[in-house]
Amino acid sequence: MGSVMLQSKDHRDLLDIIDTLRSKGISRYVNLPEIIVCDDQSAGRSSVLEAISGMSFPTKDNLCTRFATELVLRRDATPGVKVSINPGPERSVDERERLSHFHLEIDIVNPNLGSVVEKTKEAMGVSDTKVFSTDTLRVELCGPTQPHLILVDFPGLFRTGNRDQSIDDAATVRKMEVTESAGELALKGTRTLGFITQLDTLDTGSDSEASYLKLAQNKDVVFRLGWHVLKNRNYEMKDTSSAERDEAEENFFATGIWTPTDPTHLGVKSLKPRLSNVLKDQILHLLLKDVESTISECQSRLERLGTPRATFEEQRRYLLRASQDFSVLMNAAVDGIYNNPLFGSAKTEEGYQKRLRAVVQNALTDFEKDMLLKGHASSLNSVSRSDYINEVRGLMRKSRGCVPLGTFNPLIIDIAVGAKEFILHAVYRGAQTMLDHIAVDETADGIFWIISGGIDTLKSDLNQKVTGLLDPHCNGHPITYNLYLTDNVRKARSDRRRCRFEGILKASLGIGSIEQGYKYRVTLKKFIDNVSVLAIEHCYVRRYADDDRRLIL
Repeated sequence: MGSVMLQSKDHRDLLDIIDTLRSKGISRYVNLPEIIVCDDQSAGRSSVLEAISGMSFPTKDNLCTRFATELVLRRDATPGVKVSINPGPERSVDERERLSHFHLEIDIVNPNLGSVVEKTKEAMGVSDTKVFSTDTLRVELCGPTQPHLILVDFPGLFRTGNRDQSIDDAATVRKMEVTESAGELALKGTRTLGFITQLDTLDTGSDSEASYLKLAQNKDVVFRLGWHVLKNRNYEMKDTSSAERDEAEENFFATGIWTPTDPTHLGVKSLKPRLSNVLKDQILHLLLKDVESTISECQSRLERLGTPRATFEEQRRYLLRASQDFSVLMNAAVDGIYNNPLFGSAKTEEGYQKRLRAVVQNALTDFEKDMLLKGHASSLNSVSRSDYINEVRGLMRKSRGCVPLGTFNPLIIDIAVGAKEFILHAVYRGAQTMLDHIAVDETADGIFWIISGGIDTLKSDLNQKVTGLLDPHCNGHPITYNLYLTDNVRKARSDRRRCRFEGILKASLGIGSIEQGYKYRVTLKKFIDNVSVLAIEHCYVRRYADDDRRLIL
């Protein structure tokens, strides 16, 4: 299947639009699709580009690419070549202006980049002291047989320095953003098309040849886009024409081990339309999603920016709208209604942290577990009877003249305060997130500074409430009228075998009877409920939702 069949007008127009957008600098905001050619040095990248474009690339054995080359191929009835330089990000304004005037003429009949590369290196300042440049050489090649492609050739990757290339030079190449992105994608294999070249160096019938055949069939290193096989020029054919090169390649694949291989995966003639389709079909839909996402972000920012507000009345209307939006979001978060896009997905940690009701409920559940696990004053472990009696006697001697052990554990203060502080932080974080959603950053920070005073007032009230709930357990005796206590005491009294155990408890732990043990359980549950309902819920969370508009206005 020839390349002409796959190069439709719509396809051409589409890639022309992408190229125009790139020339306007849109690639700073949206990742425009292009085919990136990168590999280790001396891996045959230049030979691949030459086979695709028909343009001669410098391929000396001791020469490597010193800068990125963007090759734009377009089908056009009129042949033409245009050469320019896109300045790198570190260039000054004056340097950008100077490089923007760089243009060269190339022989269209026999285009050769050899002389162009030397003049480009001079313009970029590449020398013995500056081996690599972050500038990009852009070559636009038009002709009636050219495919519609955009390819970028990066300097070959190398890990160690030598006489001509230092470790710093290696770091310069690795820092090229697109090179790193391509390397990451190559590891995943999602957007990578592998190339196999220099097949004429393999011995016919050898294990190496069989291994490369397996690789070409995508059975070894698997890429979603598969592999493509090329036979590039060897040293003896370095001066042959592109037509002679293509003919030698066709003859090579017509015989031997490669004949059963899918012909669309062999040779440069099938490679051109394959790359065009990859650019159009495999990558374009990602571009559309990226553009739609960027447009949505811009629209959201415009909405958050609001209308002009030069007058006091306009500013007041803006704050009124912000307060209304904030009130709706805060009440939704408190009530657990997460329909607004702000709350995102509950499957992500970011989405969960925005769901205030879920965060509060889970925090209070954890608070209850901590209280039941750590809120008691003493822990009883399984021991033998003799060891237990000796332990009790020791405790009795050591406890003489000291305050007897009771049911209060000072650790419950830390547990209660920890739960309170966690929820306070969740509310602060939720308020900031909601303000960022309804206003631009500068305005959101200003509004948050205003409402933080009201939040601090609620925080102070919550602290007083928690302190008040803790006070009876720290300084008094637990009192309850809960029927749950009466029922459990009645059950306890029916078990006569525990009478002796009561004496041990009284002597060792300061608990006068089984009744007091059950009273502790009732008190603990009551304390957990009071902190959760009276303090956290009614004194803070619910009041915060009710007072949010007042906090702003």
